[in-house]
Amino acid sequence: MSNARAPHLTRRGILAAGGALGLGAVLAACGDDDSESGGSKATESAAAKSGPWTFKDDRGTTVKLDRIPANIVAFTGVAAALYDYGVQVKGVFGPTRTTDGKADVQAGDMDVTKVEILGNVWDEFNVEKYAALAPDVLISTTFDNAGTLWYVPEASKDKVAKLAPSVAVSVYDRQLTAPLERMWELAESLGADMAAAKVTDAKKRFETAATRLRAAAKAKPDITVMAGSASDQLFYVSGTNLSIDLEYFKALGVNFIEPPESAKAEGGGWYESLSWENVDKYKADIIMMDDRSSTIQPADITKPTWKQLPAVKAGQVIARSPEPILSYDKCVPLLETLAEALEKARKVA
Repeated sequence: MSNARAPHLTRRGILAAGGALGLGAVLAACGDDDSESGGSKATESAAAKSGPWTFKDDRGTTVKLDRIPANIVAFTGVAAALYDYGVQVKGVFGPTRTTDGKADVQAGDMDVTKVEILGNVWDEFNVEKYAALAPDVLISTTFDNAGTLWYVPEASKDKVAKLAPSVAVSVYDRQLTAPLERMWELAESLGADMAAAKVTDAKKRFETAATRLRAAAKAKPDITVMAGSASDQLFYVSGTNLSIDLEYFKALGVNFIEPPESAKAEGGGWYESLSWENVDKYKADIIMMDDRSSTIQPADITKPTWKQLPAVKAGQVIARSPEPILSYDKCVPLLETLAEALEKARKVA
């Protein structure tokens, strides 16, 4: 999940579990990996906007419209995934632009100048702009069993809900392949051509990358990997439970450092918070660091204790995307980067 810390475990704070650094209320997506989606097939043209359109989301909620949604508003990462499948949204909310005006890492390949940005930071969502878009549907992810829509502010969620139906894709306590499949089904229902070479090739590359990672993990079973995220005051160590990427990597055989459940209690079961003085509590050979713009990146960490970590001294620090863009194209590099790191890693911890 995301990562942001607050005095109490909040929804954004739970994000830290997946990377570390966020604020909000504990999320959880009540999902059913076997949920079925209906609607148009890949052979139908998205431009035709013919209906009816039906989709059953991971909350078990079925949205029915008389035509394929034309005015789609989505969380930035969801919009980026749909973009990879050829589905363009009208508006986005969530990290979209960095402070220098460039596209945020979570925006993927989208041209952020061509979408209406309703909110760029946590707890920001312009309801008036949302209404002006005449939305057909709002799509987001959910990080809890309650189906809370990610990045839709608690204060305005009721107003938002009255303007259009919503669809939630669960990214809670399941392996990466499950939400990838759901996003595929959603894109197909929206009229995307899932038989396009670009799409099918990306899926094949993902499968090849998964095979490579499994082989690398099997060849280096003694290499330990730690998933971390940095803020000015704290360092967060994520456990593999709950996070879609880490659960999947672990299933492929990667040897992760696992904070005890008791240590992750403050982080809602997602992560353990460490002071920078105690950042050497766990000895890892490879450190995966949260790449989101809300976190401090490795090159900018000046803490002496960080620089003394074996993996840091050995140059065995790689990026991690706690909130992956759920298209096969964007998930391929996640597997390849970790596989390459394992293949090259030396035992240093």
